[in-house]
Amino acid sequence: MTHWFHRNPLKATAPVPFNFYGVATTPAASKICNDLRLSRTRLLELFTDSSCNPEMMKNATDLYFSLLQGFILSLDGSSQECKLRYIQNFKWTDTLQGHVPSAQQDAVFELVSMGFNVALWYTKYASRLAGKEDITEDEAKDVHRSLKIAAGIFKHLKESHIPKLITPVEKGRDLEARLIDSYIIQCQAEAQEVTIARAIELKHNPGLIAALAYETANFYQKADQTLSSLDPAYAGKWRKYLNLKTCFYMAYAYCYHGQTLLASDKCGEAIRSLQESEKFFAKAEALCKEYGETKGPGTTAKPSGHLFFRKLGTLIKNTLEKCQRENGFIYFQKVPAEAPQLELKANYGLVEPVPFEFPALNAHWTPETLNAFDLTKRPKDDT
Repeated sequence: MTHWFHRNPLKATAPVPFNFYGVATTPAASKICNDLRLSRTRLLELFTDSSCNPEMMKNATDLYFSLLQGFILSLDGSSQECKLRYIQNFKWTDTLQGHVPSAQQDAVFELVSMGFNVALWYTKYASRLAGKEDITEDEAKDVHRSLKIAAGIFKHLKESHIPKLITPVEKGRDLEARLIDSYIIQCQAEAQEVTIARAIELKHNPGLIAALAYETANFYQKADQTLSSLDPAYAGKWRKYLNLKTCFYMAYAYCYHGQTLLASDKCGEAIRSLQESEKFFAKAEALCKEYGETKGPGTTAKPSGHLFFRKLGTLIKNTLEKCQRENGFIYFQKVPAEAPQLELKANYGLVEPVPFEFPALNAHWTPETLNAFDLTKRPKDDT
């Protein structure tokens, strides 16, 4: 089953030469600077390389982050700050606020900004794979895994590294808790979409599918509420996506809940559940149009024309007609005025982020190499 996911743009950054002429006093120290420059350039190239896969990305990130850690970590394992942490200035733009860069002379700022982009790459890789016409089982597993990895990276940055920044995070910027939380929840919700598609394909119990769809709709609603206090000029399009996915999966939940009720000979309640499903589907359809017309960062698409959207519309129509037919011939039950309350809890298939850790310090970082960086040789006007 093909999927469609909204994606915000990658962060952009200024080149970093790591040219510490005079400061790096030995060939080993100069080599680390050169390796940092080359591995950073390579990693940035991979972000926009359509042939890049998770293995290539992991190798590139492990190399760069293991070298960068030498500017942050103490070599003796103590909590003491590394003397090189504030030697280099880094500039990064924002996924929502576009071309206005933030700059900090802090290696931790580089670590979390690049880490954020790596997480975004995993979401974009998943989106590209999930949008294929005939996605294989192995590719679906790749999509599922990539989204869980991305959620794990965002979570690790938020909990372990962003709090270490000296300069407080600006409101509405990528590294702020509201945005990070929304990215984490969105990744979890999208991974559950893959689980739902698999459950439908394997004809699992409608009760399980309804519960998973309901939990997924709640995830999307929670992500939207997290963004509610942000400026609509930046977050409006993203929120339309989260809203339409909430309605879409509520429609799924009521549709499959209706099937469960029909199987229990509660045909009148099943019809009411399917009517509620139709209402949510109509809301999702209207939101698809609004999404397409809303300006702002993110992908441009017409989700209502997408296969995943059209298939649900057909399923609701056919299931409702079947319930009405059977009620007219067999059950003759009254259709309740109120829609059934969904109190569904999924016991299987719920997604948790994959725990993430940055790689260990590169072996080239030794006490001798670190001592070879002489900060007294920095130019006088180097702030």
